[in-house]
Amino acid sequence: MSARFAPAAVSLKNYLVMTYVLFIGLTLGVLTVVINLFTGVIFNALIKDNIAQKSEEIVRAVGSQYSGRGFDARSIEAMGMYFVHEGYIVTVEDEAGRVVWDARSCDMRQCAAVLGRIAERMEGYFRLDGAVQTRRYPVVYAGRTVGTVTIETYGPFFYSETETKFLTSINRLLLMAGVLCALISAGVSMALSRAIALPINKAGEAARQIAKIHSGGVNGERRTIRIQDRYKTRELAGLAGSINALAEELEEGERRQKRLMSDIAHELRTPLTCLQGDIEAMIDGVYMPDRKRLESCHEEVIRLITLVQDLNTLTCLEWETAPLNKTAFDLAKLVRAAITPFASAALEKGIELRVNLQESPIIADYDRLKQVFINLLSNAVAYTDRGSVTVAIERPHEPFLAAQETPLAAHRWSVVVADTGIGIPADDLPHIFERLYRSDKSRGRGGGKDGGAAGGAGVGLTIAAAIVHAHNGTISAVSPGDGGAGSVFRVSL
Repeated sequence: MSARFAPAAVSLKNYLVMTYVLFIGLTLGVLTVVINLFTGVIFNALIKDNIAQKSEEIVRAVGSQYSGRGFDARSIEAMGMYFVHEGYIVTVEDEAGRVVWDARSCDMRQCAAVLGRIAERMEGYFRLDGAVQTRRYPVVYAGRTVGTVTIETYGPFFYSETETKFLTSINRLLLMAGVLCALISAGVSMALSRAIALPINKAGEAARQIAKIHSGGVNGERRTIRIQDRYKTRELAGLAGSINALAEELEEGERRQKRLMSDIAHELRTPLTCLQGDIEAMIDGVYMPDRKRLESCHEEVIRLITLVQDLNTLTCLEWETAPLNKTAFDLAKLVRAAITPFASAALEKGIELRVNLQESPIIADYDRLKQVFINLLSNAVAYTDRGSVTVAIERPHEPFLAAQETPLAAHRWSVVVADTGIGIPADDLPHIFERLYRSDKSRGRGGGKDGGAAGGAGVGLTIAAAIVHAHNGTISAVSPGDGGAGSVFRVSL
């Protein structure tokens, strides 16, 4: 087994960091723009209200300088020059339209300088285009209009120096907060991405070590690879568990492969040794090549051929290359045909054969299924010294099938083969369907439920399971494991 691991263009850690930083950066950028726009709209509305209120305040101040006979021009001039420094160019006229005081006439250069600074500030720093706007307000005294105040300002609105400093401070604060949040988010992103990428890197490294070990790249070192960390994140814990399960499965598969090779070698060694001994004895003249000796050699050859054929059949079934000749027939008829050859053997041993069959139409491979039940009955009779062997066809208790109206739902059956024989030890029960496995090692590999007669090759149950699985069915076995308790095999189709 070999594996290639192509190097990634970008590591997962860097990819996650870039993703987090990009996402947080975009979020901060959008948030900053929204806050800036929202603040600008509110602040500009407030500035417009302040300008309107200031204009009304100027009108009231000018009106307070009217004494009934006329305006106090000197007082208005003092107030007017103060208003000019604040960005308000004031002109006062009496009720006849004569100019009482005009800021431009008083100090044209000062007025131009103030408006110029405001325009430079608004257009240069804040990128807000505007122009000088003029508004006229009446001056009311004792219920009658006694004059008019004309106020020129930069419009539609303008920021004073204090307001400009306030906005500049707000923008700097937002910028500093954005930079600080970006730095914090980058640190958190790196820590979070490391926490995510590290377990994945460990899993990848473990997978590479497993691939190297089981492909023969590592000779005898670190045969056990496990991820020891216990992650609190469900997905990471599942990944670590999957890698560990994969390692366990591969190690178990390797152990099974070695045991299989050892068992096959043992099964082949015995008949070949017998053949070698008999043939060498006949060559040396120790034995005469008579019919009895030749028949003995022939039996060993047949045993070898049978083992090879069984292994080949099993391989074809497991790799789904053996075709199934499916036809419609009665499962009860097939079971009766499988029982018939064992009637005399059961009678000789004093075993009672109990049969409880019912009509059970099915579509399957007749010969293959017959091989399954012959195998199960052969084991049941061979390893039962007293009592009985029971064969029954049952309908599985599955309520959801009753609601189905398809032929597939109507034709679902279980065949149960139960005996009162020697049983199967609990430690061996999970392995009885494995190749060349026997539960009773003390009998010289010939006396357990091995899937054939005593002394068989140990692949009978494995072939039976493969045939059942090829029919999309299930086969299972239960056994209390005490002497005489027996075993129960169930085949569901």
